[in-house]
Amino acid sequence: MQEELARVNKVAWETKAYQAWVHQYGTPVELAEELKLNHRHLLHYWLKYIGNPVGKRVLNLLGSHGRKAISLALMGAEVTVVDLSEENQLYAQQTAKAAGVELHYICSDVLNIPNEETLGQFDIVLMEFGILHYFTDLNGIFSVVHRRLKGNGRFILTDFHPFARAWMNTNNLKQPTGNYFDNTITEGEVAFAKLLPEEERSELGKVLVRSWTLGEIITAIGSLGLCIRTLEEIPGPTDSRFPEFYTLIADKMDGI
Repeated sequence: MQEELARVNKVAWETKAYQAWVHQYGTPVELAEELKLNHRHLLHYWLKYIGNPVGKRVLNLLGSHGRKAISLALMGAEVTVVDLSEENQLYAQQTAKAAGVELHYICSDVLNIPNEETLGQFDIVLMEFGILHYFTDLNGIFSVVHRRLKGNGRFILTDFHPFARAWMNTNNLKQPTGNYFDNTITEGEVAFAKLLPEEERSELGKVLVRSWTLGEIITAIGSLGLCIRTLEEIPGPTDSRFPEFYTLIADKMDGI
């Protein structure tokens, strides 16, 4: 089933993604100028977990349009992105070139990276926002994380909080499922659809996704031997009584 998800989702993410990023962030040249001025602000939330990025090797899995990756490169990191969308790759590489930084971008399913072992190991593996729902088995993606982390390397995961998905109406999650434990594979709108004019959305493909509970996520990470350091739950801007996002920090202990 994972292969079917990857196939369907690749089609969806290669239909007007580039156009959506231009609508949202401007042309690659325009975004590059913005990032050169404000890259530190874009990363300010993660820097407390990353430390000084200079000289660090960072792997950004499902890195999409590359804004975080390019910002890290502007701060002196050596960054590799893996993402299955050629349109995402094109936009990211054009932006990186305009910003004057090197960005290694691999267009691939993250579970089937060609010659993965040649990538070596990284100080940081970063995954952020709307990623885990593309996997039918968390052990597969977290095994990639574990393999690619060096000893004492750090995994940073920021995503929509499963509780928010199930129970809250927020700016980013307009249609909560109402069932925290729902584990069915469902069809949904591709994430960038809302960035395009209404009349263009009918041409977009749908994505297939599977939801996870916070317990399932923590258990999958811990079962691979990664040491969980932090679970930070971030309240929603529209209702601070409930969490909208979370960040999980896990380290790969040297020798494990």
